[in-house]
Amino acid sequence: MGSARIDPRVTYEDGSFHMVRDGFDDVPDFALPAGYRFRGFRDSDDAVWTALQRAAEPFFDIADGLFEEQYGPQRAALPERMWFVESDAGQSVASISAWWENEPPTPQDRGRIHWVVVHPEHQGRGLSKAMMTKAMTRLAQSHSGAVLGTSSGRPWAVKVYLDFGFLPDTAELVKPEILQAWRDVQSVIGHPVLERILARNQANHRGHTASARKTCD
Repeated sequence: MGSARIDPRVTYEDGSFHMVRDGFDDVPDFALPAGYRFRGFRDSDDAVWTALQRAAEPFFDIADGLFEEQYGPQRAALPERMWFVESDAGQSVASISAWWENEPPTPQDRGRIHWVVVHPEHQGRGLSKAMMTKAMTRLAQSHSGAVLGTSSGRPWAVKVYLDFGFLPDTAELVKPEILQAWRDVQSVIGHPVLERILARNQANHRGHTASARKTCD
């Protein structure tokens, strides 16, 4: 685990969930700030990617073979589906990939925003937003929608995804632990879109409960 900053308001247990987006209309358009540039994947980047993940990941250890596990079967696609952000000094400080939902890929796959990472020393500078614009632009060329996996311990990353039109996977909201994870996120970011989703989910739950009681009566 690395030295990534965790918001002090994250006092709850980290819980994983998925987010989904239908279509690619109105994807926010962000550019990298001054002092940074994009570059594509290079054959020697396995180690660079692993080092970045280890520096930034606060919740679990990054295994030596994780890169090969995640990308090896489709390695030939990496030059057009993975990017790094470099500083003017030539240091690789962030990465993102525009991947497939499933392995092996199928023609019906949604795209996947995969392994977004920013080195702790370069967080809070807008790199994630610019990377999301780049990755979403690539996904739009080949897919009808997008999915990603994240967790409640990363509330500000979740905010970025909400701002990019991703929503909670409603199929997961029936699970109490995932619903609680979303409530935990909302306690930190107070996002209006998430507020409406949680309120609607609660209203639906009350409606189902009332219907069940009437049936029993």
